[in-house]
Amino acid sequence: MAQRYVRVQSQTGQLHYGLLRADRSVQVLDAPPWLQGQPTAMELSPESYGLLAPCAPSKVVAVGKNYPDHAAEMGTTTPPEPLLFIKPSTTVIASGAPIYYPAQSTQVDYEGELAVVIGDRCTHVPKEAARAKIWGYTIANDITARDLQNHDSQWTRAKGFDTFCPLGPWIVREISPDARLQTFINNQTIPVQSASIETMTYGPDYLVAYISAIMTLLPGDIILTGTPAGVGPLSVGDQVRVEIEGIGGLTNSVALRPQSES
Repeated sequence: MAQRYVRVQSQTGQLHYGLLRADRSVQVLDAPPWLQGQPTAMELSPESYGLLAPCAPSKVVAVGKNYPDHAAEMGTTTPPEPLLFIKPSTTVIASGAPIYYPAQSTQVDYEGELAVVIGDRCTHVPKEAARAKIWGYTIANDITARDLQNHDSQWTRAKGFDTFCPLGPWIVREISPDARLQTFINNQTIPVQSASIETMTYGPDYLVAYISAIMTLLPGDIILTGTPAGVGPLSVGDQVRVEIEGIGGLTNSVALRPQSES
């Protein structure tokens, strides 16, 4: 099994990066792994921590319509250049955390995606050097208020609600180029999304080079590489699970925001 890098919060409230062991204990690192964090003698038992999103990005840069089949289901073709948008860092939540259904929307969709984790500062990186800037990979769900996306004609509000970027549960260093991405609703056995990541139009290396020519990418930043066909609506009470071969599964449930948090 590939090493799984996690970010956790201990019972005392301290945040740690670490390596997740098979027994679910965590060997703590002295820094984020992309900043040369090294193992320490500290170990957290499974019951002594809570799992967080595996990184805390300064920004989440996302790519729209990067799978031809998804572009087709949206009534368009893949753009001649990557179609970029940004999700605020405040959208990021961990596996297991609730996705809050916003009162402003009547259609909230799931979008399972492969997420790229940046390991080094990137500015105008040539494509042939881009792979070295990718530290690892995790899973994302680009939650979208579809009705607001269609209404606004731009995507900031539809993509930017708090909790609209579940991320995790951990990071792996490598992934097979033909790994399969699948999304399941309410523990059904038949996925609503199922595609090989190799069918995306613009691959991770190309995206790192393209985006870094526009904005500087920082260690721990996230690139969402797009979603395949099969996107659809969620209802309050639904559970959505995105799985990618070689990584694992990202599971979240949909809820109304408690009035005490509104």
